[in-house]
Amino acid sequence: MSSTDPLFDTDFMREMLRQTRAIDAYGIHDGQPPEALLAPFVLSRADRAAIPLLGDPDARVLARVKVFYNAIAVLIEKECGCMAVPLVHLSAEGFGRVLITVGKLVVLDRALRDVHRFGFDSFSKMKTEADKQLAVALELVGRHAEVAGL
Repeated sequence: MSSTDPLFDTDFMREMLRQTRAIDAYGIHDGQPPEALLAPFVLSRADRAAIPLLGDPDARVLARVKVFYNAIAVLIEKECGCMAVPLVHLSAEGFGRVLITVGKLVVLDRALRDVHRFGFDSFSKMKTEADKQLAVALELVGRHAEVAGL
């Protein structure tokens, strides 16, 4: 199924859809439109306010975090031609870190907290955040190509 929103025709959103479908081992979400498939990534202020400040992330939230950063890693790899490896390390309380490495170079290093509230205000803001992280990562690869090639 395709969306009428041109945002879903971007490389990032196509990769998000691919990554989300990849974790759906039983095909539960087959046939869903892109907006429905990625809807869990969008949390309004009211949605966030309804989630307690303290909480442990469940498996679905952890999967969404991994999907988001896996999609960024795939786009880094596509742009620079070197394998990008994401590592998501989280405690049971939802605190941790995300690293994406290219060769021996760390191109993304993000501290995560309150992962049980992980989400974006809109699809557009999710893409904007990913684009920012992608730009920084690609700039680092360009500046330190010899380390990224190791």
